[in-house]
Amino acid sequence: MLNESSFCKSLLTKGIFKENPVFVIVLGLCPVLGVSSQVSNAIGMSAGVLFVLLFSNIFISALRKVIPASIHIPAYIVIIASLVTIIEMVMHAFVPAVYSALGVYLPLIVVNCIILGRAEAFASKNTVLDSILDAIGMSIGFALGITLIALIRELFGSGTITLFPVGNFAGVINIPWFYDNPIRVLALAPGALLLMGFLKAFFDWNTLRKKDR
Repeated sequence: MLNESSFCKSLLTKGIFKENPVFVIVLGLCPVLGVSSQVSNAIGMSAGVLFVLLFSNIFISALRKVIPASIHIPAYIVIIASLVTIIEMVMHAFVPAVYSALGVYLPLIVVNCIILGRAEAFASKNTVLDSILDAIGMSIGFALGITLIALIRELFGSGTITLFPVGNFAGVINIPWFYDNPIRVLALAPGALLLMGFLKAFFDWNTLRKKDR
């Protein structure tokens, strides 16, 4: 039986590896495939998912004994939509380039399967602290997944790595050789699907290999 420390650690890490939302549970793939053409977009989407998932888990866990079962899904959507509106306004005001790049995928966080799935499967049945740990772990797992895909797509598809401009730094790093020899299909939507398939197969193979040991 797990002690309290081990239980908290398992809550925090399961979303990163064992139950990674992108490569294991396969949730929230629309934004993963749609905005992963640049690393900066992946970081922006990760920040949005972290904010919404963290605070929706907190509110839903805190109100789980107050919200009637008959209207719990509409209540969850109201909470999530309010948080998405806040992050939309913040991004529009402070990082307008990322806000424009994320486009429709930013408001669609409202119906992101990761957010609703964790609200229904975890936050509505567990304490606030446990829900915070679950949200942080799942958000880190999502961030690692979408950033890995974005990094590979942008590096091989465009030969660049796009971050955020700071001072004299324009925000775009051109990678020698890759910049002159891009594999254009990886920068396009079919490339995202192809790459996701290969990475999913790799993670499945790695999981089976560990079980066979």
